[in-house]
Amino acid sequence: MRVSLKDVAAHAGVSIKTVSNVVNNYQHVTPAMRERVQRSIDVLGYRPNLAARHLRKGRTGIIALALPELGNPYFAELAAAVIDAAAAHEYIVLLDHTGGHREQEILVSQGFRARVIDGLILSPIELETEDLRDRVENVPLVLLGERDYDLPYDHIAIDNVAAARAAVRHLNGLGRREVAFIGARRGRSEPAQLRVRGWREELTAAGLPADDGLVAATDGWGHADGAAAMNRILESGRRPDAVFAYNDPMAIGAMRVLHERGLRVPEDIAVVGFDDVVEGRFGAVTLTSVSPDKGAIGRLAVESVLARLGGNEVPAPRRVWADYRLVERESTLGRAAAGGGDRG
Repeated sequence: MRVSLKDVAAHAGVSIKTVSNVVNNYQHVTPAMRERVQRSIDVLGYRPNLAARHLRKGRTGIIALALPELGNPYFAELAAAVIDAAAAHEYIVLLDHTGGHREQEILVSQGFRARVIDGLILSPIELETEDLRDRVENVPLVLLGERDYDLPYDHIAIDNVAAARAAVRHLNGLGRREVAFIGARRGRSEPAQLRVRGWREELTAAGLPADDGLVAATDGWGHADGAAAMNRILESGRRPDAVFAYNDPMAIGAMRVLHERGLRVPEDIAVVGFDDVVEGRFGAVTLTSVSPDKGAIGRLAVESVLARLGGNEVPAPRRVWADYRLVERESTLGRAAAGGGDRG
């Protein structure tokens, strides 16, 4: 049997309005009254009807999250961060998979689910500025990632150039002088371009080689792509003493190739990844990786959507830089220096 506000009010000996004020966390309720009502809520096992609450405000209580690769560990972890952040505001998240295809990203951004969502968080890969410029749907849109659209939408990203430079600087600081980059995209990809740019800028500033012979382009960003890219560099006759990979799956694929060829990580070739996914923390050699603050990205994205639902004073669109850090582990420091690696 479902417990109602009326049941709680009767049990606590207060009005239904007082119970509603407590349930909705209104600030003017006294601590004593809040405790009294909360005790009845706990005893009766009352659970608010969130759907009804949202509908009274003319909302659905649903935020859509559209991602290019649900199978990619980074996006899976990012989705979890968005879901947790939304839950803190009593929203649920509807996941969409775009595959990184422009047509699907256009469909999502133009609001084909507008009737069932209050806002959209989109991580685009191929979407172009003109695709968004004529957007007529008024459902709030928040963009994730590094594509710069110069349009009036909230945008959450990390500084990929600075993050890539930090990764290469770490390798240079360990005495590595020939650092390869694997994962430059054959097609257009702003994140890949930015990370290559950071790689090149840091090596050039240090007076080290940053020629195209040290860059391996790929069509994808998975384990097999990283393995194939690593093989191509080694078979070209180049023998780098370090590798900076576009992401962690590619770095793990590269490390597998190095193991098969009898090359030690990091003694012969040090490896750095990007995204700090869980898989990289538990390999035979734990992976040094650039770690974006996924929790902050998820929280900022959700808060940006909700800020546009808050009333008459809608904030100006903003570009927010989320934090990142370089987590140093065995793939660059070695087992003894890393002390087993940071798995947190």
